[in-house]
Amino acid sequence: MSEQFSPTAGMQNGFDLALLPTLTPHEQAVVERRQRLLGPSYKLMYQHPVEFVRAEGVYMYGPNGEQYLDCYNNVPSVGHCHPRVVEAVSKQLATLNTHTRYMDEKILNYTEQLVETFGGGIGNVMYTCTGSEAVDLALRIAKFNTGGTGIIVTDYAYHGITTTVAAISTTMGKYVPVDQHVRTVRAPYAYHAEPGLDLGERLAADIEAAVADMQRHGIKFAGFIADSIFSTDGLLPDPTGFLQKAIEVVHKHGGVYIADEVQPGFARTGRNFWGYQRHGIQPDIVVMGKPMGNGLPIAGVAAKPQLLADFGPKVRYFNTFGGNAVCISAAQAVLDVIRDEGLQENCHQVGNYLLDGFKSIAKQYPSIGDVRGAGLYFAVEFVTDPQSKAPDQDLTTKVVGGLRERKVLISTTGPHENSLKIRPLLCFQKAHADQLLETFADTMAAVTAGKA
Repeated sequence: MSEQFSPTAGMQNGFDLALLPTLTPHEQAVVERRQRLLGPSYKLMYQHPVEFVRAEGVYMYGPNGEQYLDCYNNVPSVGHCHPRVVEAVSKQLATLNTHTRYMDEKILNYTEQLVETFGGGIGNVMYTCTGSEAVDLALRIAKFNTGGTGIIVTDYAYHGITTTVAAISTTMGKYVPVDQHVRTVRAPYAYHAEPGLDLGERLAADIEAAVADMQRHGIKFAGFIADSIFSTDGLLPDPTGFLQKAIEVVHKHGGVYIADEVQPGFARTGRNFWGYQRHGIQPDIVVMGKPMGNGLPIAGVAAKPQLLADFGPKVRYFNTFGGNAVCISAAQAVLDVIRDEGLQENCHQVGNYLLDGFKSIAKQYPSIGDVRGAGLYFAVEFVTDPQSKAPDQDLTTKVVGGLRERKVLISTTGPHENSLKIRPLLCFQKAHADQLLETFADTMAAVTAGKA
C-alpha cells in the first residue's frame, strides 16, 4: 500500500487495513462498508477496532453488552449521556432552536458565567461549532489586530482541520505543508531536557529567535498559540509557570497570545478551570471546544474586548449554528454539572490518586521512562532503556492494544507515539481509578512477558 493512502497516516493508534483478515467476519464487513461509503479519510482506532452501541457514565458498551471503561474521550467529559445534559438538550430541542440573530437571554446568561471563569481581562465570547473553527477565528482576530501574518507554534502541535489551522498544525504530515509564515519552537519537554535547564527561559528564547527570523524574511509577527498542556507534543504539564516568560516575549514584540484550551479546559487539569491558569498567565484570546457541550457541537473564542472593538464592526463574522439555543443549553448544563457535582475538585483528588498509582507501577518497569500528568490527564512514556531514553513505540502499541482487549480505552501521544494518552472522564471515581490501575498492571505484566 502506497504511503499516501496509508490508513493510519496522520493519526496515532490507528487501525491498519492490512490487519483486516485478523478480524471477525462481522468486523470485516463493517470495516469494508466504512471504506466503501465513507472513504479512506475516516480512520478507526486500535489494531483491533471496537464497536459501541450505547454508553452511560464512564462506560461504553458493545453490541453484545461488553462493558468498556472509557479513559480516553474528552468530549462527554462530565459523563456519557449525563441525565442533566440530556434533559436540557431534549427540552430545548422541543421548544426552540434557531440562529443567534434574535434576542435570547440563555446565551447571555451562559456567557456571563463563562466569562467569570477566566478571572479577569477576558470579556467577550464568540461562538462556533468546533474547536477548529474557533482557532481559525482566533487567528483572524490576531492577524487583524497586529497587521501581521506570522504565527509561532510548538514543533508537534495540532490545532484543527480548516485550511488555515491545518497549516499551523505541525502534526499533519508532509502532505499538509506548514504555512510559510509559520515558525516552530521546541515544546517544553522536561523529561528530555538537560539537567538544570530552565524550560521557560528556553521557550522564551526560542520565540525571540522565531520572531527575529520572521523579521529577516519580511514577515510581521501576529501571535503565538499553544495548547496549555501540550497534549499532542506528549502531554507536558510541568513545571508550572513556564509559560510566564513566553507570554512576556509575545507581548514585547506586539503579538497576541492564544491559549488553546480545547483539551485542558473545563476543569480537566484539576486545581484550575483552565490549563493556562496553572501557569499564572492571562492570555489575550482563549479558544475552547470539545468538552464544552458534552458531545453537542459548540465551541468558542473568548477575547479581551479591545481585540474585538475594531474587529467586530469591520470584519464580517456569522456562524449559523454557533451558539444556537440547543447547544447553549448543553453548555449550560455542563457548566452546572461541573460546579454542582464538584467535578473540578474530584478531578484533582482522583487525578492525584491515579498519578501516584501509575508512578508506583512504573517503578517495576525500566521501560517506563516517565509518568506525568495534571488533574485527569496523564502520559506514560515508554523507552528502550532509561539511559538513552530512546522511544519504544512498539511496546506502547502493545500496551494500548492489551488494554483495549481488557476493555479499557486509552490512546497514544507524542511525536514518536511512545507515550500513553490517558484522559478519563471528569466523573471518574476511585473505584474506576482502581479498575484502570489494576488493568494497566495486568497488561504490563502480560506484555513484558510476551503474552499480549
